[in-house]
Amino acid sequence: MQSRRSFLKNAVGLGIAGLAGNVFSAQGGQDMPNFLWLTIEDTSYYQFGCYGNETVETPNIDSLAERGIKFTNAWSTGPQCSPARSSLITGCYATKYGMDFHRRRFKTPDGIFYPNYLREIGYYCTNNKKTDYNTKQNHWEMWDECWKKASYDSGKRPKGKPFFSIFNTMATHMGRVRSFTLEGRRDFSKDGIMPRKLDLPEHVPDIEETRSDYAFHLEGVQDIDKWVGIFLKHLREKDLAEDTIIFFYSDHGGCLPRGKGFVYDTGLHIPLIIYVPPKWQHLVEFEPGTVSDRLVGFVDFAPTIFSIIGERKPSHMQGKAFMGKYAEPPREYQFGFRCNQSAHYDPARTVTDGKYKYIRSYIPHKPRCLRNFYQWGMPANLGWDEYVLSGGKNDEWLQPYRPGPYEMLFDVEKDPKELNNLAEDSKHKQKLIELRGKISEHIRESGDLGFFPESTRDKSIDLYSWVRKTDYPLDELHKAAEQASEAKTYYKSSFSERLKSKYPSVKFWGAVGFAEIASKNELSAEMCPTELQKAMDDENEQVAMMAAEACCYYGKYEKALDKLVDSLIEDKSNYAFASLETMTWHEKTKQKLMEKAELFEKHKNDTKVRAILINLGKLPVSELYTEKNKEKGIEVNKDRRELKPTP
Repeated sequence: MQSRRSFLKNAVGLGIAGLAGNVFSAQGGQDMPNFLWLTIEDTSYYQFGCYGNETVETPNIDSLAERGIKFTNAWSTGPQCSPARSSLITGCYATKYGMDFHRRRFKTPDGIFYPNYLREIGYYCTNNKKTDYNTKQNHWEMWDECWKKASYDSGKRPKGKPFFSIFNTMATHMGRVRSFTLEGRRDFSKDGIMPRKLDLPEHVPDIEETRSDYAFHLEGVQDIDKWVGIFLKHLREKDLAEDTIIFFYSDHGGCLPRGKGFVYDTGLHIPLIIYVPPKWQHLVEFEPGTVSDRLVGFVDFAPTIFSIIGERKPSHMQGKAFMGKYAEPPREYQFGFRCNQSAHYDPARTVTDGKYKYIRSYIPHKPRCLRNFYQWGMPANLGWDEYVLSGGKNDEWLQPYRPGPYEMLFDVEKDPKELNNLAEDSKHKQKLIELRGKISEHIRESGDLGFFPESTRDKSIDLYSWVRKTDYPLDELHKAAEQASEAKTYYKSSFSERLKSKYPSVKFWGAVGFAEIASKNELSAEMCPTELQKAMDDENEQVAMMAAEACCYYGKYEKALDKLVDSLIEDKSNYAFASLETMTWHEKTKQKLMEKAELFEKHKNDTKVRAILINLGKLPVSELYTEKNKEKGIEVNKDRRELKPTP
């Protein structure tokens, strides 16, 4: 562990103020509360008994809620593991430091991770064991212990030293139900879960695969309850219960389709229960059994820990403490984001005031259904594809498979699964303008770096510092993304100018702007801008692929289509795949892609190529994955996950 002097020197160098003197003393025995964070995966709030689910039995979690504080408006900032955890570990939106790109690690500044601060104060900090932070910084050095046996019960923790301890379980992770097939599924009725009798959420299709996957996941929820019980019992046995504040929460929303990875309520809205034992009730303003509708997000967790122990949060943190000595006024608005869905760069931003929710998509010609091959290993996703591609008619279930509007507005009190878009309803015009403005303000005030496409981010450079050192025109980047998403024809001259920019990030949004205009209008090849055609030869591959895609929407297929197809087949390009899969959902480009079907069929050993053939109707959905995948899936269907880690 680095010395306090060197740690604070680094912090000050970043413009991060040193911590105020704390109101407790770590000398002469434990006189600060312990913190235990029980983190689960991929589970929405509505999947627990205390949040109204009558299908499952979760007595330990329900009891914790009855004796603690249940939050009904808690959000993950991002709907995937690594961006969400990057927000937790910094107390900032992951977009601030360019940590928003799922499962990509970039260089980030020193001194931004909260465990280092807690250790300086006097806490013994352990993490078991998942980190998943989108940074090249060492994920383990910030903890006293970070491995599969890390625990507050460690013999290395000095007697009387308070602990901050995280346990992360995979018991409800999507991998539990990612089996590619229903073959070999065990009988969930033995756990009291009847797939045919489930109250299935209305945002997903009512088909056998969905019901089975939901039952599989709810079995995991009941296992989670047993897991929580193990910790509650252990704390009592070790005489730690009266000194330990417990946070129970999920890293983001559930793994039913249109949950994890999506910025709908089903992807961001999480369960959050905080239990504060009587000895430490004086540190918080909530009474036991409180149900709070306060807006709370992941960026707020670390500031709240500091506030509870009487410390001011480090000044770089963007979150608001929601209890403790330095509790801040309740948020008026809660923000969320998404960067990518596997190969698809598809940034979105969200804001809610608790009643209404606004979603802004910056590349809206991309349907929401574009495949993340990990998630599509769930039978429910494959079943949904089959429903749509075989001619299903339910409008609500078709919504994710259509190119979307650039903005959506939902009344989440009346429409919690966000099926009725009110953005064009004149009765809600003022609310639309208000929330649209809040998103625009937020991306600028928070220093949002999420509009740098992956290929324009140099992993060897700290993007946060680079933007400041080079005086990069970040506001212009934000403006470019906003105008591209709106796709107004009078922006065309701006899009052309952006294609001439010295910055690949700005060029990319110029190409997106033309793709949005052309995908929504009947335009001739003769109308395809010269700058756009030149951009197909850009040295940045992502810019070139987006320009080629945009040319195809103009009907300028010569060179453009061959460039995309060749890049996919010869180079296995993710950027080419992202464009081609998107084009299969636009009728005018889909028909042209049909002419390449024979070529695609020669290369169908590649999963990405099979995905395109399926969308073209040349392969059944059942052939997206191999027999080897399905054999492994049968084992997943048979084997129940262990309850681990344990203390």
